Amino acid sequence: MALRVFGIDPGLTRCGVGIVDVEPNRRARLVHVTVIRTSPDLDLEKRLLELGNGIEELLGEYRPDAVALERVFAQANLKTVMGTAQASGIVLMLAARHGLSVGLHTPSEVKAAVTGYGSAGKAQVGAMVARVLGLDAAPTPADASDALALAICHAWQGRPGVAAPTATLTPAQQAWRAAERSAGKSGAARRLEP
Repeated sequence: MALRVFGIDPGLTRCGVGIVDVEPNRRARLVHVTVIRTSPDLDLEKRLLELGNGIEELLGEYRPDAVALERVFAQANLKTVMGTAQASGIVLMLAARHGLSVGLHTPSEVKAAVTGYGSAGKAQVGAMVARVLGLDAAPTPADASDALALAICHAWQGRPGVAAPTATLTPAQQAWRAAERSAGKSGAARRLEP
């Protein structure tokens, strides 16, 4: 049975939403992708309401099994990190309301899962998302591809020990499985970050 994951690349101006179904053999299929936009001209509370309403509608329509959310990380731009944190709070609250578990993933963890390299650029992530999902091109803007990458990362991590033979996996899936095996041999979970 497929696992449906609702990936969120949080942002106040642009919030990427990517929904994928991932089979036990880790084959992924695109269900829906979009970017919810709010105007910087609106008051903060109205922007958060618009964002929340958009996510709530998608949760109700697509009924995911889990939510994957980018972990908020520190940046020099305080305004950007605040908007990201506020959007993340809305997502966390709505997931709880719907009884969904939330996986928080760092950008480098997602990059490593999808491309095999934790410092991959946005173009590399987008290209691998397109390849994994069998798309002609990466969804744009990058927020959309990033949301799909989050969903794929979460689903692949959520199915340890259940995968197709290595020969049928993509290079990124093979790299992820190798990293999982390496972490398991050390006896401790290792974070795949540079």
